[in-house]
Amino acid sequence: MKNYKEIFWQEILPRLEKPTRYLGNEVNAQIKNHEQCTMRIALVFPDLYEIGMSHLGLKILYHLLNERPQWVAERVFMPGADLEKIMREENFPLCSLETVTPLAAFDLVGVTLQYELSYTTVLQMLDLAGIPLLAADRSESDPLVVGGGPGAFNPEPIAGFFDFFVIGDAEEVLPEIVQVLEEHKNLSRQERLLRLVALPGVYVPSLYEAQQTAAGTFLKLAPAHPSAPARVRRAVVADLDEAYYPTDFVVPYGSIVHDRLVLEIFRGCSRGCRFCQAGMIYRPVRERKKETLRQMAQKMVRSTGYEEVALSSLSSGDYSAIGELIQDLSADLAGEGVFLSLPSLRLDSFSQDLARQSQQVRKSGLTFAPEAGTQRLRDVINKNITEAELISAVRDAFAAGWTNIKLYFMLGLPAETDDDLLGIVHLVQQVLNTYKQAGGKGRPQITVSASVFVPKAHTPFQWFGQIPEAEIRRRQDLLRRHLRLPGVHFQWHGAEMSLLEAAIARGGRELVPVILRAAKLGCKLDSWDEHFRFDLWQQAFTENGLDLAACAQRQYALTDPLPWDHIDAGVSKRFLQREYERALKGETTKDCREGCLGCGIALLLDKENRGVCINENLD
Repeated sequence: MKNYKEIFWQEILPRLEKPTRYLGNEVNAQIKNHEQCTMRIALVFPDLYEIGMSHLGLKILYHLLNERPQWVAERVFMPGADLEKIMREENFPLCSLETVTPLAAFDLVGVTLQYELSYTTVLQMLDLAGIPLLAADRSESDPLVVGGGPGAFNPEPIAGFFDFFVIGDAEEVLPEIVQVLEEHKNLSRQERLLRLVALPGVYVPSLYEAQQTAAGTFLKLAPAHPSAPARVRRAVVADLDEAYYPTDFVVPYGSIVHDRLVLEIFRGCSRGCRFCQAGMIYRPVRERKKETLRQMAQKMVRSTGYEEVALSSLSSGDYSAIGELIQDLSADLAGEGVFLSLPSLRLDSFSQDLARQSQQVRKSGLTFAPEAGTQRLRDVINKNITEAELISAVRDAFAAGWTNIKLYFMLGLPAETDDDLLGIVHLVQQVLNTYKQAGGKGRPQITVSASVFVPKAHTPFQWFGQIPEAEIRRRQDLLRRHLRLPGVHFQWHGAEMSLLEAAIARGGRELVPVILRAAKLGCKLDSWDEHFRFDLWQQAFTENGLDLAACAQRQYALTDPLPWDHIDAGVSKRFLQREYERALKGETTKDCREGCLGCGIALLLDKENRGVCINENLD
């Protein structure tokens, strides 16, 4: 048997441009003897080390699984171009970082599905590992491949590549999954999958088949086995304060994208922005207590030596005691020589008090997300903030010493007009004027980022199509011309990438052969400009009888069956339809903390934990 570790360290590693990506022996890395372990799990992140090591979910699962002495979890990332070339030329398989164990030798391969443009990278990694790309082609000796993360909420475009999916909070159910697999290692793949399908949040696509009309129109995905539920209910961590959270994060040798400690203060959002998938699929809001967070932060700092701690949530300003938390954490961390940094904030949650309490926070920059340039369009998307709140927030930020502000917007939103785009320009001009009025010296640094609206499953805007590519480019050019202002830097997202993302995000199983073909043509790391090959993607769609642009622009009727209807994210389709209709009328919906909206999430929680959802009335 080959000694892969010796070959890699002696013959391959010295030839690599960035060897620190592949060492696997960083501070707090977990290295175990596989012969003494009953279950071996590979945690795969389909991107480069610098991206994957910045992902909080991977950190949580890595340490959670390694808490069990008889289990071993190791990390696997997409190799850089230099290592991939060597691996293919010299027939060296994709291996884990910690022990350089071939991916194919693990019992379970868990893949993070963070983004639609990572799907071909998943296939490239399976190919490098020698694992058959299609689940139906795998033998009894191959590992089971599971996918989880936001992408799993519409798993159908990649259903053929995965043995099963975890829908929802993986830390809630993954240990139970591994335990079931440990207890039934002697059973066949099919029998093990039938054991797993009984667990909350587990979806086994091979147990479902598409039903169609006589004309070939999709009707629904229905169970093809009596053990499979008609709808797969999302797994939910009910009490975040009691949930597992590591304090001994792995410390990379080289720099990564987010090279700092991450403190998750709460999960979920009650705001109800109609375009936002995260705001729907991570409901309800679950907070950690201030005292818990302070204790966690101190343990994290002392076990890693990091000099910065960042708060993590969908909107940290919505934490019920955010001012006190920042004040206390800043004081705690100052004694350790550590800075606290703030993430993206809601405009209406940033105030003079918060600015004052944030005096000890590192002022590298603040990010606000107005999303749309006019009040009319903000009402359409249910972004319940006003221009006055934006100006008040940036005034307080400037007065507190910030000079670097980032503003997030979207273009191509439903009902958007050129007046809405010019409203973005107006808001930016108001921000510049506010800086002068606040007595700012020199020029502030204002970054305006405009992403392209991509309709996502399980949102009120899931029925809308994306605007055509030519129109995306026209609107980007309009903004580009009008945002040539002193101190303003305009960033935009590639039209072709957004088009592909939209085509995949709401697709069904008809996209499985498309993604397979794109991978075989060489597509990978599609979110990286230097790797993205739109021409190859177009070829893959065309060869399979599909039009990429038509898939992205497809409008669904409210009565149409959707490819992801069998996935129960907790928010009812009836609620999403109601929000869609309110959007067309330009009507806003209040924050659910002000009174229950009947979204249905409380029904997802068991009776004992239903109080986690602040309001239970489902009228």
